[in-house]
Amino acid sequence: MGGTAVARVLRDRVAGRYLAGVVVSGFGTSAMWLTAGIWVKSLTGSDSLAALTVCAMWAPVLAGPAIGALADRVGRKPLLVRVNLAMACLLSTLLLVDSGRTVWLVFAVLVLYGAGGVLLDAAESALVAGTVPAPLLADFNGLRMTANEGVKLVAPLVGAGLYTRFGGPAVALPAAATCVVAALVFARLPVREGPRVRGPERAESWRDELAAGLRRIRASAVLRPLVTAGAVTMLLAGVNGALTFAYVDDVLDRAPAYAGVLYAVQGVGSVAVGLLAGPLLRRVPERAFAAGGTALFGLAVAARAVPLDAVALAASAAIGFGLPCVLIAAATAVQRETPDAVLGRTAATAGSLMTAPNAAALAAGAGLVAVVDVRVPAVAAGTLGVLAAAVLAAGVRTGRRPRGR
Repeated sequence: MGGTAVARVLRDRVAGRYLAGVVVSGFGTSAMWLTAGIWVKSLTGSDSLAALTVCAMWAPVLAGPAIGALADRVGRKPLLVRVNLAMACLLSTLLLVDSGRTVWLVFAVLVLYGAGGVLLDAAESALVAGTVPAPLLADFNGLRMTANEGVKLVAPLVGAGLYTRFGGPAVALPAAATCVVAALVFARLPVREGPRVRGPERAESWRDELAAGLRRIRASAVLRPLVTAGAVTMLLAGVNGALTFAYVDDVLDRAPAYAGVLYAVQGVGSVAVGLLAGPLLRRVPERAFAAGGTALFGLAVAARAVPLDAVALAASAAIGFGLPCVLIAAATAVQRETPDAVLGRTAATAGSLMTAPNAAALAAGAGLVAVVDVRVPAVAAGTLGVLAAAVLAAGVRTGRRPRGR
């Protein structure tokens, strides 16, 4: 079933080439994600500054609606090419970082790099929705998840190895090169876009235009529950992520490095669900698929109260499999339900609404584990996940998924 999905996407000229661009650029991003923290730690000796590198890359998500509006104003294919080339130039400036005095440049680059990523995601989602056949959207979004999670299993290790052997520039330059290669791949996409149409939203004020994506989500009986469920699930995922090291230490009585094993197993689960998402979404409504994944995620998080390695590994795989379901379902629904004129803003807004709670919960969860037994928030987060799944599943009949455009 997964092989059929891969073949269906790769046989499509647009989807196959686009997926190749995503894999290439994602490799560089994943390598930088880990290496930036190591680099800042080695230059400053500060754990806090090292942790802030992740926040720097996540911060632009909060400006998603404003950034995504640009994807509705210009051609999406040229935007993919130009932004990737700009990001390559941006990463090249990291060659100037040589001491703690210049570490500010790392943070500046990461913030701009994160903003470029938000813009790319918005343009990519809109371009795919307009060029990839509707029956392939769920397959494509699932495979995109598989590609992203797959490179996360390898790229951070490659980046850390290059940094250890050659230093930060040895990671920044290959990451810049991946952006150039991605730009070349996107430039060869067999896509011909017409001029951006100035619809009713374009006559509104800039503030109203930025809110167009949020209005679209709030007004849609299909999008609103999926995006809400995605936000709740990612909030709980943030709590779960903050518990990981305390869970490894206090519940499993393992060394901190064991967390790497759990993350790897979780990544394998995410790769698997990406391969199966397309076939499953052709058989069940999006809300049912999302609800099932969220329920599995909730049960797995609650299972982390059990001090057994076998349960820990099974729970990690289940978290990796269940968590992406609502994200894939929501992304596919946004692409199918949203008019092209506001698709960039709507996709970026949905992304912001679903990912911002994760960052907030990571911070809150880090404080929580200092004052309570890790099993308490694990069971609480798992229970809330199951309840969220039940609420989402209750509307499956009324939220029946259309089969085509």
